[in-house]
Amino acid sequence: MSSSVAGTVSPTRQALRRVRRDRSARIGAVLVALLIVIAAVAPLLVKLSGQDALTYHIDLLDPARGNAPKGAIGGVSGDHWFGIEPLTGRDLFSIVVLGLRTSLFIAVVVTAITTVVGTLVGISAAYFGGWYDAVVSRLLDFLFGFPQLVFMIALGIIIPAKFPRWLLLILVLSVFGWAGLARLIRNQAKSLVAREFVEAARSVGSSGWHVITRELLPNLLGPVLVIATLSIPGYIGAEAALSFLGVGVPPPTPSLGRSISDSIAWVYTGADPWFLVFPGAMLFLAVLGFTLLGDGVRDAFDVRLRRDH
Repeated sequence: MSSSVAGTVSPTRQALRRVRRDRSARIGAVLVALLIVIAAVAPLLVKLSGQDALTYHIDLLDPARGNAPKGAIGGVSGDHWFGIEPLTGRDLFSIVVLGLRTSLFIAVVVTAITTVVGTLVGISAAYFGGWYDAVVSRLLDFLFGFPQLVFMIALGIIIPAKFPRWLLLILVLSVFGWAGLARLIRNQAKSLVAREFVEAARSVGSSGWHVITRELLPNLLGPVLVIATLSIPGYIGAEAALSFLGVGVPPPTPSLGRSISDSIAWVYTGADPWFLVFPGAMLFLAVLGFTLLGDGVRDAFDVRLRRDH
């Protein structure tokens, strides 16, 4: 029997109970759930608003102010709930909710890929050891020492524009993103490989895959969940930063990072400071929600903080 079950209540269930009792984690979970719902039904919300993210409303711009939106609060009105985008007049509500959908999609897919790859590589390196572990260690050292940001920017410029940029972001972020989790899991799995329950599984002829998935993985679920939860806000920020630098998702696909990048000049000149507020607030809420939830999960699985009330 795997040592992942201890007593009447497993450590994982105990940790989940602590998460439910953590006020910050509950707030984070509510924010995350709300943002996921918004992203999931974003096309419906855009349709309900009566607008879209592609139509230009030039008549709502003020040429005397450099084609900034007419009216107060960036052109907020009953038709345009978040106002309009300067220069184009596109509906900012549509851009923000669809931009959130883009950011969350990329972050969640990258997190899923890096979590699976990092976990399997880390556990297998610890279990098999030898030359395989040595190769994995050198590969991790290479990835940690590689100038990732410069490479991402250069790759975004070199790759032909017809290649989908959202797919390029997922591929590049995934290639570099699994290394941190793999090193953490490898180090923790090494302490488990020599334990009695692993030796017992080997002695009865269990395959390496069986030992990895049935014996080692359940005992490493805590750190895997912690890293995965905390990775999502990091990837949301990475996608926004790359879009900010001009090598992310290209227009006309909505992107929170690109909207924030475009808004800087308007904030600096004071022509339309409201352009930054709505995409910036949506990005802030997304990062805050996942960070609060991730911190709660981390504290719940931290053995130094484990205490049941």
